[in-house]
Amino acid sequence: MMLQTQSINQKMISIARESRGMENKELAEKLDVNSSSVTRWENEGMGVSKEAIKKISTILNYPESFFYQKGEVLPLSLSYRKRNVVAAKLITQIEANINVTRLNTEILINLLRVSEPKLPILDVNKYGSPQECAKQLRKLWKIERGVIDSVAEVLEEHTIILQSLDFKTERVDGRSTMALDKYPIIITNKTLLGDRQRFTLAYELGHLIMHVFTEPKYDRDLSHEANLFAAEFLMPERDIKNDLQDLTLPKLGDLKRKWKVSMQALMYRASDLELITDNQKHYLVKQFNAQNIRRREPKELDVKIEQYKLVRDLLTNYRTKQKLSVAKMASILHLNSEDFLNRYND
Repeated sequence: MMLQTQSINQKMISIARESRGMENKELAEKLDVNSSSVTRWENEGMGVSKEAIKKISTILNYPESFFYQKGEVLPLSLSYRKRNVVAAKLITQIEANINVTRLNTEILINLLRVSEPKLPILDVNKYGSPQECAKQLRKLWKIERGVIDSVAEVLEEHTIILQSLDFKTERVDGRSTMALDKYPIIITNKTLLGDRQRFTLAYELGHLIMHVFTEPKYDRDLSHEANLFAAEFLMPERDIKNDLQDLTLPKLGDLKRKWKVSMQALMYRASDLELITDNQKHYLVKQFNAQNIRRREPKELDVKIEQYKLVRDLLTNYRTKQKLSVAKMASILHLNSEDFLNRYND
């Protein structure tokens, strides 16, 4: 692809470096320059030559056009769906890769003329609770009672863009952001099992619906609200209440097959609905631990991983109509062919 006539976008240097998990100092050493030079290039865009960009392009394995594309680095302000503490370096790398995904998405939106979604905005203060927001959304989207067969399909029907990435850690499940301030994107970890993938999609949906446009106060626990939303969205109280009576470990296994969520999610749902006592919950947790299935539930109960089709189908149709090779399509997105296939060929 021909390089654009505009000057280098210094923000792309930091995105490229961070997406490869490389520190400022490491890039400077590979370029044989002072780390202060790299800092200056990334912060001010001053003093970086075309020759330096060629070297950076080779080291970071991005085409030169990547560094000339327009775009901003958006801060990802809402909380991650994650487990325990995650190293700052990993979070930085994940955020950089999410920004690459967002930039790719913005190119695709303009290229393919994707219709603008009408995402409902449901304020917790107006509806009273995250659970009520979930009930309202199911009503607005005309989702039938009971189990949602495919969460991904429901979201993509409403033009929510779904992508999966290798986060290089199992401790982060997903993240959501916006493209062009209008198009919602949910990115999930490629390592997720089906039950956790579905809950992560619902969790991030909760953030998009309840928090992105409502400016919630700083003292609210947005992660907890997203969890409550996801639980009601996937396991509506009126539909699941009878199923959660007299819970045992074998019954939780049967219910996992039906509701396509984890056994532990079902247990906590029963607890939240006050269908089991604290003592009963603690006893079930002990059984999880005794059978060593708290971190990894039995494989024979695995929920099928849902496939994301919207972006893949748009790309396939465009490539077919335009008769484009993988390399050409990758260049349009300012990626190399390997990155393109890793991101869009699953």
